Amino acid sequence: MVTAARQPAPAQDAARAFPEDFLWGSATASYQIEGAATEDGRTASIWDTYARTPGRVRNGDTGDVATDHYHRWREDVALMADLGLGAYRFSLAWPRIQPTGRGPAAQRGLDFYRRLVDELLDKGIQPVATLYHWDLPQEVEDAGGWPERGTAERFAEYAALAADALGDRVSTWTTLNEPWCSAFLGYGSGVHAPGRTDPVAALRAAHHLNLGHGLAVTALRERVRADARVSVTLNIHQVRALTGSEGDADAVRRIDALANRVFTGPMLRGAYPHDLLQDTAKLTDWSFVRDGDLRGCHQPLDFLGVNYYAPTVVSAADGTGTHTSDGHGRSAHSPWPGADQVAFHQPPGETTAMGWAVDPSGLYDLLRGLSAEFPRTPLVITENGVACDDYVDPAGQVNDPARIAYVRGHLAAVHRAIADGADVRGYFLWSLLDNFEWAHGYGKRFGTVYVDYPTGARIPKASARWYSEVVRSGVLPAN
Repeated sequence: MVTAARQPAPAQDAARAFPEDFLWGSATASYQIEGAATEDGRTASIWDTYARTPGRVRNGDTGDVATDHYHRWREDVALMADLGLGAYRFSLAWPRIQPTGRGPAAQRGLDFYRRLVDELLDKGIQPVATLYHWDLPQEVEDAGGWPERGTAERFAEYAALAADALGDRVSTWTTLNEPWCSAFLGYGSGVHAPGRTDPVAALRAAHHLNLGHGLAVTALRERVRADARVSVTLNIHQVRALTGSEGDADAVRRIDALANRVFTGPMLRGAYPHDLLQDTAKLTDWSFVRDGDLRGCHQPLDFLGVNYYAPTVVSAADGTGTHTSDGHGRSAHSPWPGADQVAFHQPPGETTAMGWAVDPSGLYDLLRGLSAEFPRTPLVITENGVACDDYVDPAGQVNDPARIAYVRGHLAAVHRAIADGADVRGYFLWSLLDNFEWAHGYGKRFGTVYVDYPTGARIPKASARWYSEVVRSGVLPAN
């Protein structure tokens, strides 16, 4: 998503009421919290393999135990209820439900999600299930992974198994979480699982993720409740030019195509953007896109999930920035195929523990831009949050004023976007729990609930109590 100029932040001096039916929740992902990596028939995912490969993850951390949510799920749901959450966005682990990525479902894996969903419903919390948050069964990767067409077809089969088991309980479904990361970080730069570094494979993966999404939507629609909502979650990049030059404007166009329109084109319009095909023509002729694929990708959605953390600043390459400044991890290989002439720059101002800029205006611009481009598609913010250097003080408390300030500023931007016409229906704070933060291991804490990893103890942070009051009142308080 492109923006012409940074918008001034709104004044933070008044309470703001959100719509009465606004959905408030928090989010997690299976590999980051569940643990129980080999229990009840679960087999290895690409993230199990990646994390166990020396040098891939900080300190050699793995998700083998994570926050042990697989055994402590009832305690975690009780925490959600105590905080007053209206919804909980979680992901299903494909290798827990279909261990080899083919064949019948593993009932013990499905039983875990049945129990979780039933407990959520009993506590009045809406379950929002994501089919895929990056834990591809390793056997599917061994057969070629997302660069191969068969993975899209197998994903649809897995979606059908999940829908058959949970479709009577779960009324909100998401097919994919951040397919850009799966394709371009997993197969392009290699900083995410499976760690491959092939730009053509990354583009092939993007297409088969688009196709898998469409096939999964069809499988869900055939099986879930008539009133169920089906969506996809994209990490739309809010791309900004470093200067007003023509070269920088073209850099914005290129990255917007590779980051955003490579997915919104097929999913929401039924076509790949022509400039994307031109920009990548030296790498591939896109012959892996078959007749009928784009019709398959383009399925009606009930809303678009949007993940936002920070804007992306680019320029024409001039030696002052590199792809390693894009906030997605360091690698000798770029996640941006066909964009070698683009440089990335660290935005000015305050940064988080991840080194990402704190800029709520980017979220405002993103929501307004998406609403203008896709006016018939409601939006839900499915992830927004911040990593902080949290610790337990001598009184046993975790005070995180920087997180409260971050969330307050971004919720103010959401409220402003709604007031200015954006159709935003909900907000999910990332994350409920501190957890395994991918290649950063356990070194970054995004949770509003502190997790003491040696013992598994949960300690709600100050931000959890603050967010709870916002959720219960539906009002963002004044400073």
